[in-house]
Amino acid sequence: MATRVMVVDDEESLRDLLRMALGRAGYEAATFANGDEALAALPSFRPEAAVIDVMMPRVDGFELCRRLRQDPNIYIVMLTARDTVEDRIAGLDGGADDYLVKPFSVDELLARLRAGLRRVDSPADSLTFGALAMDDPAHRVQWGEREVQLTAREYQLLRYLLLNPHRVLTRTQILTHVWGHDYGADENLVEVHVSSLRDKLQDRDKTVIQTVRGFGYRLGS
Repeated sequence: MATRVMVVDDEESLRDLLRMALGRAGYEAATFANGDEALAALPSFRPEAAVIDVMMPRVDGFELCRRLRQDPNIYIVMLTARDTVEDRIAGLDGGADDYLVKPFSVDELLARLRAGLRRVDSPADSLTFGALAMDDPAHRVQWGEREVQLTAREYQLLRYLLLNPHRVLTRTQILTHVWGHDYGADENLVEVHVSSLRDKLQDRDKTVIQTVRGFGYRLGS
């Protein structure tokens, strides 16, 4: 059965382009002009991935993303016309797994969908680091007594760090392992996801996920 992808954008020409490209790539695509239409179609279409424009009338992309995130298994890519770290973090905080800045390459979008929908490595059961605990089969993360809600990409990033405690991981290594070999993106994507992950872990002093200047990131000292 083909993977179901929901495309939500108020630009008709872009919807048509993505529907054809996704269909040629083997996906089952459904397109919608606004968030209201997309939400109404959820019970019947049941998407496994969603490509959402940020700026839309009525229900905008951020609100739609928050509503879709009630199902943690939907892989969400947000489309934005603005390319600032603050805009990216806003999308990730709203529950997006990834983002693309308009104008973008359709081939890059397809690569990101392939990487995002690719299954992670076989479960490692339980991964811990101090007060941080990951129950991989249950797909749950605990920070002390508090359960932490992560997007799929944030979960994969944290899992990679937990599998390599105290080891410096370069941004290229993280991109390759977490996003995939065919993923076309710059290293700023790692910075944005690390910032979002730190925020959710309340790692304000950056002692859990440490920046190793000029190299990458490390879990712990």
